[in-house]
Amino acid sequence: MALYSQSTRNVDLSKSETELTTNIRKATSIEETAPKRKHVRACIVYTWDHKSSQSFWNGIKVQPIQADEVQTFKALITVHKVLQEGHPIALKEAQQHVAWLESLSRGLGGMGGEGMRGYSPLISEYIFYLISKLRFHRDHPEFNGTFEYEEYISLKSINDPNEGYETISDLMNLQDQIDSFQKLIFAHFRNGSNNECRISALVPLVQESYGIYKFATSMLRAMHTTLGDDEALSPLRGRYDAQHYRLVRFYYECSNLRYLTSLITVPKLPQDPPSLLDDEAAPSLPTRPKNEPVTKPITPPPRPRETADPEPINEFWKNEQARQQEEYAAEQARLQAQWEEAQRQQQAAALQAQRDFEEQQRLQAEQQRLQLEQLQRQQYSQQTQGRMAELEQENLNARAQYERDQLMLQQYDLKVRALEGEISQLNANFQQQSQSKDDQIRALQEQVNTWRMKYEALAKLYSQLRREHLELLQKFKGVQLKAASAQEAIDQREKLQRELKTKNLELADMIRERDRALHDKDRTTGGHRDELEKLKRELRMALERAENADRAKGSELSGMLSRHNREIADLEEALRKKTRALDDVQSKFGEGSSDLERQLREKEEELEVYKSGMDQTLLELNELRSNGHVNDSAMDEQIDVMLLDNIRKINDIIDSVLQSGVQRVDDALYELDSSMQAGNQNASGPYVLSQIEKAQSSAMEFSTAFNNFIADGPNSTHGEVIRTVHTFSNAIADVLSNTKGLTRFASDEKKGDQLISATRRSASSTVDFFRGIMSYRLDGLEDLQKTDVVINKNNEVQIALNNLSKLADAFAPKATKISNASGDLGELVDREMGNAAKAIEAATERLTKLMNKPRDSYSTYELKIHDSILEAAIAVTNAIAQLIKAATASQQEIVQQGRGSSMSKTQFYKKNNRWTEGLISAAKAVARSTNTLIETADGVISGRKSPEQLIVASNDVAASTAQLVAASRVKASFMSKSQERLEECSKAVTGACRSLVRQVQKIIEGKRKEGEEDVDYGTLSGHDFKVRQMEQQVEILQLENSLSAARHRLGEMRKISYQDED
Repeated sequence: MALYSQSTRNVDLSKSETELTTNIRKATSIEETAPKRKHVRACIVYTWDHKSSQSFWNGIKVQPIQADEVQTFKALITVHKVLQEGHPIALKEAQQHVAWLESLSRGLGGMGGEGMRGYSPLISEYIFYLISKLRFHRDHPEFNGTFEYEEYISLKSINDPNEGYETISDLMNLQDQIDSFQKLIFAHFRNGSNNECRISALVPLVQESYGIYKFATSMLRAMHTTLGDDEALSPLRGRYDAQHYRLVRFYYECSNLRYLTSLITVPKLPQDPPSLLDDEAAPSLPTRPKNEPVTKPITPPPRPRETADPEPINEFWKNEQARQQEEYAAEQARLQAQWEEAQRQQQAAALQAQRDFEEQQRLQAEQQRLQLEQLQRQQYSQQTQGRMAELEQENLNARAQYERDQLMLQQYDLKVRALEGEISQLNANFQQQSQSKDDQIRALQEQVNTWRMKYEALAKLYSQLRREHLELLQKFKGVQLKAASAQEAIDQREKLQRELKTKNLELADMIRERDRALHDKDRTTGGHRDELEKLKRELRMALERAENADRAKGSELSGMLSRHNREIADLEEALRKKTRALDDVQSKFGEGSSDLERQLREKEEELEVYKSGMDQTLLELNELRSNGHVNDSAMDEQIDVMLLDNIRKINDIIDSVLQSGVQRVDDALYELDSSMQAGNQNASGPYVLSQIEKAQSSAMEFSTAFNNFIADGPNSTHGEVIRTVHTFSNAIADVLSNTKGLTRFASDEKKGDQLISATRRSASSTVDFFRGIMSYRLDGLEDLQKTDVVINKNNEVQIALNNLSKLADAFAPKATKISNASGDLGELVDREMGNAAKAIEAATERLTKLMNKPRDSYSTYELKIHDSILEAAIAVTNAIAQLIKAATASQQEIVQQGRGSSMSKTQFYKKNNRWTEGLISAAKAVARSTNTLIETADGVISGRKSPEQLIVASNDVAASTAQLVAASRVKASFMSKSQERLEECSKAVTGACRSLVRQVQKIIEGKRKEGEEDVDYGTLSGHDFKVRQMEQQVEILQLENSLSAARHRLGEMRKISYQDED
């Protein structure tokens, strides 16, 4: 029966191999898809059916898989699946075909890089892995294709731990190769395609990696349980943990591939590797199975020879057996012939397949050669055309570059000429400044020499007076000693007292003259060179010490003199009393001369006592003078300490004031850059120019005050510096606010940005000015260097403000520019202010005429409306008249205070030409807006104009009066009464304009209510209500569009009218 089954399988062998060849060809097709599972399954089943894989290897070798990268890759996938799931004999037979697999890798050398379709690196890595897998199975034949070894799980004994250690190490090496290969596959995924062919290679990798993981886990647990040596197994544990984490990531990425999850179930591992030490159920370290003894095939015993003379009873069975033998031999011969025929057909089919393959290879090579030649021709043509296009493009680029270079050269020439002009101008200015500084230095040097001569003369005079004073004191003492009587002592005392008072007065005058000379000398020599400053400081400190010593000695001397004078006065009083008593006695009595003589002797004795007291006092005075020199050094040190503390406190105060100025300018800069702040919307060109002029003068005033503060040294006062810092920072803040408001007149966005940039640079220069002159930055510099720093910083601010003034000058009306005007500017300003006053008077007269105009044609309601409008307009004109008077008074006060005694009104106006332009522009604006208001009021009353026009005219009046007040505020002094009066008048004008607007709005509201339809929307149907609602929305949208267009036109008209204002 077994022979019959074997013969049946031989009969179907040709058909099976044909089907196998067909399945291999379909599994390794050229399409970039995964090998069909049924085709690969057929190859696997063939190995199990025939218990051989030689036909599979023969069939796959004859396929043209090396002609295409995809075919090669799919063939490797098929081989991998057969090795993994085929008959175990396939792993042994595959060892003979390792050279063929290596030849596939060498065949990739002509592809280069990634290959035509990106599979070249994948094929090389796949072949390397398959060879490593076959090498492992050669060394460890006990493992199947998926690395499952069930005997290791059940074994409990151990023969050689080193063998188990090597087995796990080899498996982990193979696991590392799987990880490297799968990363390469993921890295070669392409966007825009399904990557099905690449993903199919991950299926056997997932299965084998999980088999290796399970075996390694069981094996390591068994080794830990058996050996108990954790340190010896620590390298394997480290590799096991690392591979666990890589497998977790690998399986996670595989689970995100929908095609892969549709083929297999991706394992799920815990995030952390399992414990290999605490598993009590871990099996013992297994041993490799022993080689089974090879059993020889059992051969049937030889048939015994038949006897020549068989028994008759067996003759029938003998004949029957011979017949069956013959039939069996015939059947075997027939089957052998069929098998040989099948072998010949198979060989013929193989030869035919080989010839077909060679012919196909030749045709493919010829086709590839033709395609390569055509591709080369196309590439050559494309390269030629591309080169021509590149040459044309390079020609055009060169021509354009030449034109740009020519234009750039012209621009550079213009810039060079402009820079040369600026350099020449700067050189001229520098020479002029140097000449003026040299002249100033020479003049100051002469003044220093003059004051030095005066000081030397005063010093000589002072020493002479001091010497004379000492001589007089000596004479006074000698006279006192020589005085023989009270009368002589009194006369001498009076004489000495008069001389002492005279000398004291002269000494006080000299001291005052000396102080004045020192003060003037300190002020004039404040900005000189280092040597003069050093000499001045030493001289001043020496004089201060001398002055302090003289003052102390003078106070001591005056105290002693006052004490002596009191004693002399007491003596004189006593002498007068005694003399009167003596006269009384002599007049009453003619005798008693002895008593008188006795009393006279007593008085003389008392006088001698007083004289001795005087001598003792003079000796004490001399001792005090000698001791005064010892105390001078201690007093000088105390004075120096007090001076340094005072200077430090003053510097701290100045730094805090400068920081407050920086903060003020920074706040203004924030408002300049803030989109929520629109600036002063009433600012005009002349007003901004006047603000810039004020900032420039404030900067100069601050620089002068600070230089004086530096020059005066310890004797300086800081009140002026604080005041000028406050004025300067506020002026810059006003410039920023008003300049931002001025940008509304810019014709385009570029001009507005230029104006804002120039304003920002001015503010930044101011901040740098304040920060650059703080005490910690000026420490270590001489006074002349400090003065140079202040001058340079001020020059930077002046340059920035001049640039801003040039840009803002373009926004000033042409008619109000008077910088080049001829004639008396004072008369021009007075005339404009007078014209404004006359316009107000004319407006008032016209309103009075309108009030007295006949009203017979008006109804009572219209009369009421007209009266309310005229009354409000008259209130506005009266307030404006008061405003003009207050503005005239404020302007006269400003001119009187600003020009001083050496400057005429015309010179003052020319010096402050920006402010003058703003004042004239504001006066004209007031007159013009007032006339417009009266004309509009007349038109509203007569019905020629609408009430809305009257509101616009009233707002224009309020804006023009605000401009006039702002122009006056620029030059007004602090706490000026006339300016306060002007501000009150401005508030009155604003209130009157608001009252007029309220009256007109009431009129408009009344007309609106009269013109509205009384519609009951509740009675409308749903469709009618929706139609009405849509109509209202359309009307609102149309009105908004019209309003936006009207505002745009008004803005453009204002820009043009403002620039061409006359």
